[in-house]
Amino acid sequence: MLFRRVFSFTSITSGGHEAVMNIIVLGFIFLSQQCGRSICQKASKPNIVMVMSDAFDGRLSFDPGSKLVQLPYTNYLRQLGSTFLNAYTNSPICCPSRAAMWSGQYVHLTQSWNNYKCLDANTTTWMDLLKENGYRSKMIGKLDYTSGAHSVSNRVEAWTRDVQFLLRQEGRPVSELVGNKSTVKIMSKDWENTDKATQWIHQTATSTTPEPFALYLGLNLPHPYKTESLGPTAGGSTFRTSPYWLTKVNSDLISVPKWLPLAAMHPVDYYSTFTKNCSSVFTDDEVKSIRAFYYAMCAEADAMLGQVISALRETGVLNNTVVIFTADHGELAMEHRQFYKMSMFEGSSHIPLLIMGPGLISGQQVNQLVSLVDLYPTVLEIAGISAVGNLSGQSLLPLLSTSIAFSNQQQRAWAFSEYHGCNVNASTYMLRSDQWKYITYADGLSVSAQLFDLTLDKDELHNVVHKFPDVQAHLEKLLRSIVDYPKVSEAVHVYNKKAFGAWRLNLGRNYSQVIGNLRWHVDWQKDALANERAIDKWLYGYYKLKM
Repeated sequence: MLFRRVFSFTSITSGGHEAVMNIIVLGFIFLSQQCGRSICQKASKPNIVMVMSDAFDGRLSFDPGSKLVQLPYTNYLRQLGSTFLNAYTNSPICCPSRAAMWSGQYVHLTQSWNNYKCLDANTTTWMDLLKENGYRSKMIGKLDYTSGAHSVSNRVEAWTRDVQFLLRQEGRPVSELVGNKSTVKIMSKDWENTDKATQWIHQTATSTTPEPFALYLGLNLPHPYKTESLGPTAGGSTFRTSPYWLTKVNSDLISVPKWLPLAAMHPVDYYSTFTKNCSSVFTDDEVKSIRAFYYAMCAEADAMLGQVISALRETGVLNNTVVIFTADHGELAMEHRQFYKMSMFEGSSHIPLLIMGPGLISGQQVNQLVSLVDLYPTVLEIAGISAVGNLSGQSLLPLLSTSIAFSNQQQRAWAFSEYHGCNVNASTYMLRSDQWKYITYADGLSVSAQLFDLTLDKDELHNVVHKFPDVQAHLEKLLRSIVDYPKVSEAVHVYNKKAFGAWRLNLGRNYSQVIGNLRWHVDWQKDALANERAIDKWLYGYYKLKM
């Protein structure tokens, strides 16, 4: 009983003592190492628990990024499981990335083009298959993978990204300090959902039903908060935390990212910087504050992961449970003069992926390039369920399992991501292979490509596409073997016009008022007539609109 009290989550969050935190994590490690950890040794299937955060920079899950902020439970998974050093989102925005994870298919295959257009509600997910095969299942918190969600502003900005105007669509990123050194629960909704998840674990794990369980917990953190002062249409541009969580951040290691001059930026990156309201002057202190507050928000999310792990241990099921921690995408946190995601730069596209469980290798760092679509076949194989349909991903179990039965299975040597949403004025395609990151746009001709050598240029400031034409040719050929991206870009272009045209017609006489009061309203009202004419020009020849 005393041992259980020492490891209770209340002792973690209320005291804030680093020594206690270290004892807890070391205790978890000791307990896990004393128990058999082989799926093959268990007659029953393992439980499966996934915690998916929102906008968590994957580079914080391993060194040197892990030194920036204390993440004891991410570190716990790293020590007792496998950490993927090169894990990527399949689309750096909320809904499409989650659509890829839940369906196991690239977003162009499911036509999950933006935060409004994603999967049908009746799409079969891996959780559905677990349930059909005897798992007790529960999904709690942020799901965000079906069509119809998010704001009107968000979808209109995505539909009109080809229109020849430049309007600020987001609030200027700011940091906001709340509470005091004892204020722990900032994102109350996430804590409520975490409480629900841990209660469900206690109820399910202690029941007499022999079937294994599967739990998904979706967090909003560390996604920036909505900036309330900007009104009801505002997006999330406030990085909010308390002094309690700021103490977890190593402020001495926080640097100001290097920025290219605005005139030297790639045209798509410049468009993103402007529409994200980041083209004006920022002081070094402002940038450091945004970054520190973001890392503190990551620490709060890590504590929620810790509460889930604590519940698994307290109920005695941790050693027969596969635990997966990941995110839908990352967060730029002022790298490349941007915040938010919607970019193929590392801060936005690189995600955490840590997996531990019975029969899986401990303390392993995996260099293999992987992405969210790989989780669908991985979860099914862990559960002993045959994957069905045309999946884009590959099971990661051969990289994780202690069993030699998987050792000869070959993994692909690349990762693919694409983006078709707002704040970027061209469909974007990214291919990672070896040390290279290749980014191309639209039809591959109208917008210049980018190529970065991540071994020599971790900040991604030097586009070497013209310096290495042979590398570009090789990666272009490989990319086109994965996706006919000019065709996909055209399909998105057609969809955007159709969707916007239908929305405009539906509004009738209210159209001008509605479109003028979206998130871009400050810039829109400066020359509303010119902006409406730009939209008409874009639609001309495709729609004959009657207003």
